[in-house]
Amino acid sequence: MRRPLKSKHIIVADPIYNSTKVAKLINYVLKEGKKEVARKIVYSAFDSVKETTKQDPVEVFEEALKNASPFMEVRTRRVGGANYQIPHEVTPERRLTLGLRWLLAFARAKKGSTMAERLAGEIVAASRNEGEAVKKRENVHKMAEANRAFAHFARGPRKAINK
Repeated sequence: MRRPLKSKHIIVADPIYNSTKVAKLINYVLKEGKKEVARKIVYSAFDSVKETTKQDPVEVFEEALKNASPFMEVRTRRVGGANYQIPHEVTPERRLTLGLRWLLAFARAKKGSTMAERLAGEIVAASRNEGEAVKKRENVHKMAEANRAFAHFARGPRKAINK
């Protein structure tokens, strides 16, 4: 018997931009429970995004998320002694999670400036359909496209129909 589904943790919108996505970004930046430090990083990154693009930083961030989030991904499945990479659609919740994770991972990977500047640079680049997070999404989509031949394995085994 399956265990019951966990109840989803409801994230409260952040007080300045009134956006749950910004609140999730703050939670992803968070390290060792230092939420105020994470807020300062995200808000200063949004300030520099506003200076460079002359647009609303939340709109630029949402565009960056849209450009960095994948629609398809591959999952491994074992069929008859062989492992296949099977393409699957990504749920909207997982799309948001992967987009945030990739933006932050590539911002952290850069060297030489403050975290706020690196995060702002990655957000601006992703909003322009450039940057490492967008490249990662393109690679994931290419993998899914290349393995489209195995999509029929995504469905479970067929049951015999008794007439």
